[in-house]
Amino acid sequence: MSIEIKQVEKTFGTFRALKSVNLSIEDGEFVAILGPSGCGKTTLLRLLAGFERPSGGEVVLGGRLAASSAMSLPPEKRHIGMVFQNFALWPHMNVADHVRFPIRHHKQTPPEVRKQEKARIEEVLKLVGLEQMANRMPHELSGGQKQRVAIARAIAARPSLLLMDEPLSSLDAMLRMDMRREIQSVHRSTGTAIVYVTHDQGEALAMADRIVVMKDGEIQQVGTPQDIYLRPQTEFVAQFVSKSNLIPGRWEQETFFPTGDQIEIAWAGQQVAETFRRSGQYPVRPDQLELGPVQDGALRGSILNVQFQGKEFHYDVRTSYGQWEVVSARPFERGDEVSLHLPAAERRQELRYAK
Repeated sequence: MSIEIKQVEKTFGTFRALKSVNLSIEDGEFVAILGPSGCGKTTLLRLLAGFERPSGGEVVLGGRLAASSAMSLPPEKRHIGMVFQNFALWPHMNVADHVRFPIRHHKQTPPEVRKQEKARIEEVLKLVGLEQMANRMPHELSGGQKQRVAIARAIAARPSLLLMDEPLSSLDAMLRMDMRREIQSVHRSTGTAIVYVTHDQGEALAMADRIVVMKDGEIQQVGTPQDIYLRPQTEFVAQFVSKSNLIPGRWEQETFFPTGDQIEIAWAGQQVAETFRRSGQYPVRPDQLELGPVQDGALRGSILNVQFQGKEFHYDVRTSYGQWEVVSARPFERGDEVSLHLPAAERRQELRYAK
C-alpha cells in the first residue's frame, strides 16, 4: 500500500503536535520515523492507523482518501496491522488463537486467507519461528517470543500496511538485535509496507529503506540510512543521528578553517550541507577523527573521560574548540594529551592546494 501524507497538521488544544507534514511512502517500502520523545512520530503513526483525525491536510492510503479534518476511516477499514510497544497479548488466548483472531475478525481479511485459516496460521508461525509453540499461553513465553506473537498476529490477515510503534524498546540488548533480524525477515517475506516508529538511531539505520527524522512536529530530513548518517542536512540530524561534533570556524568557498587554535588547518567541505556553511560550522562524526600522540602542527586535546566498548574506546576530549566526542581503537588514559586528525579531509585539501 502506498501512502501520501499531504500538509498534515495535528493540534491538541493550543499545542501543535504536527506542523504541515508532507511524506510519500511507496508500496512495500520500510520507512523508519526517527526522533526524540515529543517530536510527533507516534502522533503521525496514530493518524495512519486511524486512531486520530488530522486537524488539517490529508492522509491517502493506496490512492484512497483515508483521513482529513472532515473525515477519518476507522482502523478496521484500513487493512493495517499494528505492533505495539507493550506486546498487548490476551492472557486467555494461546499463540495460535492470537494469530487466528485477526483472520476471523478483520473485515479486510482476503477471502483466500479465511478459507485456508489453518494453513495460514501454520505459515505465519513458521515465519516467526513459533511453529512449535502454537499451544503455549503468553505467561509461558519469553519477551522475545511474545514480541514474535505480536508480529505474527499483525501480519496474519495479510495487511497492506504494517505499523510498528517502538516494538523493541522493552527488550534487552541481545533480544533487540535478534528481533531486528526477525522484522527484516518478515518484511522480505511478506513485501508489506512498514512504518516503524523509534527513538533508537541504531534500529532505524540497521533496518529501514528510508529514514524520516522528526523534531518538534516537523520533518528535518528524509533519506536512506547512508544519506542521513553521512550527509546530514541540519544541525539536529547531525547531532541526533551521527552524534557529530559541530566545529566552529570560517568557510572560504568549499574550504573550512577551524578557528580557536594556534595552527591553521584546512578541511575540504564539498559534501557539507549549506546549513553548516551559513552557520560557520563543520560536522565531524566521532568515528571520523583519529587520535594519536601529541605532535607539532596538529590539533591538540586532553582526554576527559574514557568508556571501553569492547572493540573501541569512546572518549570525551577537551580541545580549544570545546569538548568533542571521539571513537577510536587506540587506548589512552584519562588526562592524556593527544593530537586529533581528520585525515581524509586533510588529504583532499592538500591535493587541492597542489594543483
